[in-house]
Amino acid sequence: MRTLLYCLTILSLSACGSLKKSQQQRINSAYEARTEASRPAGAQQPQQARPAPPTAGTSAPTRPVDVPATAPTVADRLSGWSVTSIKGKFLSLDSTTLLIVLDLTAQMPEGGLPSPAQFAEHFQLAYVMYPDYNNRERLAYGNIPLDGQILRRQGNHLTMAFDIKRPANRTDLANAVLLTEVTEIASGNKARNDLPLRFRNLRLSDRFALTDATGRAVELRNYINVGDTVRLGDLANTKKTLYGVRYRHDFDAASSPMNTSPRPAQKSLVVDSTLTITTNQPFTLPREGLYYFTEDTTAENGIGLVVADKRFPKMTRPEKLIRPVLYMSTSSEINEMAQAQDTKKALDRYWLSLMSGNEETARRTIRAYYDRVEDANRLFTTYKEGWKTDKGMIYIVLGPPDRIQRNREREVWVYNRRPNVSEINFTFTKKPNQFVEDHYELVRFMEYQPVWYPIVEAWRTGAIRE
Repeated sequence: MRTLLYCLTILSLSACGSLKKSQQQRINSAYEARTEASRPAGAQQPQQARPAPPTAGTSAPTRPVDVPATAPTVADRLSGWSVTSIKGKFLSLDSTTLLIVLDLTAQMPEGGLPSPAQFAEHFQLAYVMYPDYNNRERLAYGNIPLDGQILRRQGNHLTMAFDIKRPANRTDLANAVLLTEVTEIASGNKARNDLPLRFRNLRLSDRFALTDATGRAVELRNYINVGDTVRLGDLANTKKTLYGVRYRHDFDAASSPMNTSPRPAQKSLVVDSTLTITTNQPFTLPREGLYYFTEDTTAENGIGLVVADKRFPKMTRPEKLIRPVLYMSTSSEINEMAQAQDTKKALDRYWLSLMSGNEETARRTIRAYYDRVEDANRLFTTYKEGWKTDKGMIYIVLGPPDRIQRNREREVWVYNRRPNVSEINFTFTKKPNQFVEDHYELVRFMEYQPVWYPIVEAWRTGAIRE
């Protein structure tokens, strides 16, 4: 896990109450003076503080499910081998069998992604199926052999694919939860992932998935790049016409974790164009935007895809690099860069001015910040780019969580493995969304100020250490 030396110092001081009041007031006053202009027109500060943010002890699910942080923990680093992220999906084979696909990123002691053979030598995979998050009855369990039929390398990650059957004595079972556990053999360190399953009332996304042009590699992501040739395919190679619409809409970035003002009413999306595709046939989308595919025009659920530029999830164009610094900037700074004739020079001036002209500090901070932006895009893109989501915002500013707890309705990011830091967590509630199934919104609290403000100050002064 990347280390934020300055952030850890500030967090420990504020959490332990040893940060002097006058120092905190100066920090808060400076931050509020910068951000006052960036609040939405007409927005008001709440007159009373809301209840304190939930702690892990009070907000954990009835049956907590831990999934790995998206970067190695200290314990993982000591062992040398670590799983740094897991993402899962299922596809229906028939009424009794599901194909489980897991994407994993992992690190070797010397760094880099292990080969499938190296991963199989150092890790084991097991699973348990439960009826629900709140029910500990084990419907099925077992170990999955990590051989060449199961484990493959795909780009910058590893992919596992294996079948899971509905328990023979539970023909009535419509839904379940699959908990997978990857264990590093030498140290016993575990990385877990939970995946809701459906055996009945299947959605379009339960039967079809994004694949590469050949149709052999399932892609567990909600975005593609302009000009990519891809497919929406199923396991039976079904040829079906899907109806697609394109929305050209620039979604807003996440607002401050302390912004407890009511969310603005959602804007209606205007259809820019329409198209049709055939499942299990390659197609290309030549324009950026949000696309939505359904079986018919009245369907209640479908498959959403963000089509981004060719470098995404990286961001390289100056006019796009400006926008993610919203989380550490004032509206006047953002506007000044956006209106500049030479965007690149304006962006350079912005970073150098924050770092008091120190080019080395500026380069290091820029690299650290945009590495986080790229990770957020890769991990959290839903119907909009990952850096714009609530999860993306927290990840960019605070880094990967130390532990995640999840149930059917919410996900809690816990930060508690940093020296001398009191536990703090962020709760995301799952919200219905027609484009994707994993859309979450942050529960905002004014009490995040003592943590959030100093970390933003650390970014602005180049004190962040990765």
